[in-house]
Amino acid sequence: MTQAKGFFKRVTRSLGAACALLLAPALAWAQSADPKPWQLNMGRGVTTSAQHAYDAHMVALWVCVVIGVIVFGAMAYAMVKFRHSKGAVAAQFSHNTTAEVIWTVIPILILIVMAWPATAKLIAMYDTRDSEMTVKITGYQWMWKYEYLGQDVVFTSRLDRESDRIRQSGAKPTVAANPHYLLDVDNQLVLPVNTKIRFVITADDVIHAWWVPALGWKQDAIPGIINEAWTDIQTPGIYRGQCAELCGKDHGFMPIVVRAVSKEEFKQWIASRKPAAPAPASAPAAPVEATPVEAAPAGAAPAAAPAEAAPAPEPAKA
Repeated sequence: MTQAKGFFKRVTRSLGAACALLLAPALAWAQSADPKPWQLNMGRGVTTSAQHAYDAHMVALWVCVVIGVIVFGAMAYAMVKFRHSKGAVAAQFSHNTTAEVIWTVIPILILIVMAWPATAKLIAMYDTRDSEMTVKITGYQWMWKYEYLGQDVVFTSRLDRESDRIRQSGAKPTVAANPHYLLDVDNQLVLPVNTKIRFVITADDVIHAWWVPALGWKQDAIPGIINEAWTDIQTPGIYRGQCAELCGKDHGFMPIVVRAVSKEEFKQWIASRKPAAPAPASAPAAPVEATPVEAAPAGAAPAAAPAEAAPAPEPAKA
């Protein structure tokens, strides 16, 4: 009885795994920007670049599914139809020119069909023209510096103090109490939605890599080199990432947080981060001019001179 139960458990597990594999293409359409437990496919992302990558991935996935069904179906049919127990006799020829031409030409045509749209989308991912704003990103050990070019707004972003406290204390974080452990920062990169934003990315010490999966791209930050990228976030929200290059012993403590807001909210935020304009210097007081003496009318007698003080009387003689 125990052996029978174990057998049924193994069969149930196998059937569950098979069902999961069969449902994988269907579940692939329902993924969001952030990864979920037991996710079976890449996320759609929230930008045009992410959508391009997702579309190319799905095309390749379905092409592979069709090829797999045809190839393994043909193998299964051949093994059943032409098995030795039914008296099948193997062919004696060693080459078939027609078959070799077919299985060479068809894969080439498939690759061309797949490469054409993929190349067009790859070129579009690097086209930073017509951007509405530019953000400069500089990588340091172990933080990011953001500059909104032309806006006079500059700040650094590093691991938040709570995550840093937990990692140095040796405490074990939990998903319930610390849902964004090592993925939160003290200053978020705030960006407007529905805006083409150009990034210029570099580093000041070692090689880093700026990567937010929901944006659909990753770009190296290399000292002495300026790399470009762009994005247009379509959905407001908070999107997290990390440095994707092994940049030192604290590489795992260099997170990235992007907060996408509406255009009006972004205008208010950028205005609040700009330095206050210095108060204008007060103008010096104008000198007071002396009141001019009015001229005397013609024929008038000249003004009398002020009388001199009378001399003091002499003391009486004795």
